Amino acid sequence: MSKLLPLAWLALLGAADAAAQSDTQSGSVPATAQQPAVKSAADGNQIQQVTISGGRVDDMTERRNSVAGKQIYGREELDRNGDSNLGDVLKRLPGVTLGGRPGRGGDVRMRGMGSGYTQILLNGERPPAGFSMESLSPDQVERIEIMRGPVAEHSTRAIAGTINIILRDGYQQRDKQLKVTDSIEQGRHAPNISLTVPGKTGSLTWLLTGSVFENKQHDQTETHNTDTRSDGVVTKDENVLDQTKRETRSLHLTPRLSYKFDGGDTLNFQPFVMVSRSDGNARSDLTQTPGVVPAALQLPPEYNLALTDSHSESTFLRGFGNWVHKLQGASKLDVKFGFGTGHSDNDSLRYQYDNAGKLLNRYTDTATVRDRSANSGGKYSTPIGKEHSLAAGWDIELGHRAETKTSVDKDGNAQFADSGDNLTADTRRLAVFAQDEWDISAQWSGYAGVRWEGIRTTSSSAKGGDISNTSSVLSPLLHAVYRIPGHDKDQIRASLTKSYKAANIQDLIALPALSRLNSATRPDRTGNPNLKPELATGLDLAYEHYLGRAGILSASGFIRDINDLIRRDITLQNTSTGPRWVSTPRNIGHARTKGIELEAKFQLQELMADAPAIDFRTNYSRFWSSVDDIPGPNNRLDAQPKQTANVGFDYRMKEAPLTVGSSLNWTPETLIQSSLSQLVYTSRKRSFDAYALWKFNARNQVRISANNLMAEDAIGANTVTTNGLAQLANTVNQTYTVWSIKYEMKF
Repeated sequence: MSKLLPLAWLALLGAADAAAQSDTQSGSVPATAQQPAVKSAADGNQIQQVTISGGRVDDMTERRNSVAGKQIYGREELDRNGDSNLGDVLKRLPGVTLGGRPGRGGDVRMRGMGSGYTQILLNGERPPAGFSMESLSPDQVERIEIMRGPVAEHSTRAIAGTINIILRDGYQQRDKQLKVTDSIEQGRHAPNISLTVPGKTGSLTWLLTGSVFENKQHDQTETHNTDTRSDGVVTKDENVLDQTKRETRSLHLTPRLSYKFDGGDTLNFQPFVMVSRSDGNARSDLTQTPGVVPAALQLPPEYNLALTDSHSESTFLRGFGNWVHKLQGASKLDVKFGFGTGHSDNDSLRYQYDNAGKLLNRYTDTATVRDRSANSGGKYSTPIGKEHSLAAGWDIELGHRAETKTSVDKDGNAQFADSGDNLTADTRRLAVFAQDEWDISAQWSGYAGVRWEGIRTTSSSAKGGDISNTSSVLSPLLHAVYRIPGHDKDQIRASLTKSYKAANIQDLIALPALSRLNSATRPDRTGNPNLKPELATGLDLAYEHYLGRAGILSASGFIRDINDLIRRDITLQNTSTGPRWVSTPRNIGHARTKGIELEAKFQLQELMADAPAIDFRTNYSRFWSSVDDIPGPNNRLDAQPKQTANVGFDYRMKEAPLTVGSSLNWTPETLIQSSLSQLVYTSRKRSFDAYALWKFNARNQVRISANNLMAEDAIGANTVTTNGLAQLANTVNQTYTVWSIKYEMKF
């Protein structure tokens, strides 16, 4: 909409444009407006006509304008391959890898750094406890934002970086959308139905998004366990074949409501509901290799056959809201609020038999977790002249967890000391921040911020008493962009930041997680209430060259200097049920990691006029790391590969309404000395995906896709050497190709 404005208002409009940010939950990006047109008024004075656009700028423009480096991936990337879960989308993005084997997801990692180094946000907020991004459908997501360096308005618990998942909003969508998908793995069907309904009544705008799906999976793992003394004598040689089947049913709802008041204030609210039920059964066959272990040292196996039935259910509800209040001039106050509640229940019954079919033992395990949380925050932003955009704010989050675990054998004997006890834990997080974005000149833009964040965790149990852990971190943050004169498509980025990784609540106070085939390679896991946060100083540099509408060539490098690194030690401990191998986290010292990341993305037709309609995308990353207190040569950060790469293309045919594409994700094998006694090997990972999209018309289309077409086995080895005994577990996990067909309709 165009408005004729007096010249006196131009300064105010310019300040408002500098202060406008990307939507309230996605970090700061300068807004853009069309250039004003000069007209003549009746009195002869010149006035200017300004066209203001209320829509969000495109992904590449937003990335280019952001002072703190940020990559944006919208609906085009989310819809391209017809993925059924968000993990398959993330694994193709620059610098992002997934733990675990292909097709089964795992923890999300940036720069190859394992769980906890990468901060995952949902609408700019921490997701509820127990939330798994693998369970989130791409249909529920509006866009993904990847930030390599932290910013003050988000938590700086982001040593590797931040992935911010923005759920669907209702401001640009006009049509109802229905998506029906069926995925097939090993002949097992996994149907999925997703519906999106936008609407508006007066000042109220809404977007209702929901999906319901069922998933059936089968997994098979073969493990060869050997124990060898320092004199070369083998004391154990056994094979374990584990097979599991599970069926999961889930319902996800993500409605969004937005109300615009007459004075210009806006109230937004978006709840997120996830309900999941799962039933499974497992079979474990254990056989000993004859003739390898001397008869005098041969011990009877713990079992020959184990059968397990399990049931789990979980419900998570999280509400996000914010109220944007316009103040005098172009200042505004954005007040956030939220709440979360969730519960999960897990039950399993395991029977163990000898080779004659006699019952050896029966284990009954139950676990119940209840979580509640509430949070509030706000950001006051105001322009200072035409160059500065100043913001300051706060974050408060309170959480409460109640957890009960019970584990008994067939005689009713408890399997650990606190079995059946109720453990409660409370967390309190408080943060304050300030930041200033400054357009220094036509070539330079800068960002300076500081954030103080404190976390206190307290827990109590019937036998253990009260335990508390308190930590706080002050994080100064600097970002800068230099636009090269005479080269309007080229710019250089630099960042100097402080960030940290706090110990999660499970590592601090969780009840033990028992291993039913306990050994040094399959230990129990427990917590450590004395853990300190890992602190990191980071330097990031990047060169970016933009191509056409949506293309980019970039090269970046980073370094992270980490203190108080957390690692797990494996020791043999005396417990109430006898000696058991236990894995316990502790701070071990200093580490450093560095790397380079290359990205190329472009449309061939923008480079050559007569070229076919092919879009290319590729990225490559190389990482180095070392841990001071662990001897080399493989003393790398836990689970960090040396390299990772992606390459893909999309081809839109002229003679038919057909688009085809494929992508290859590659991670080489890794060998990591994770502690003084443990060496871990992981085989290479190659995941080849392909799709074909047929558009019947503007409102109907069908997408056929295949994930993990190579279906290579995932091989691993875990060696623990302690007390003159080397325990080795070689594992082979099968992976499978998943075929999907998706029908998408707008109406």
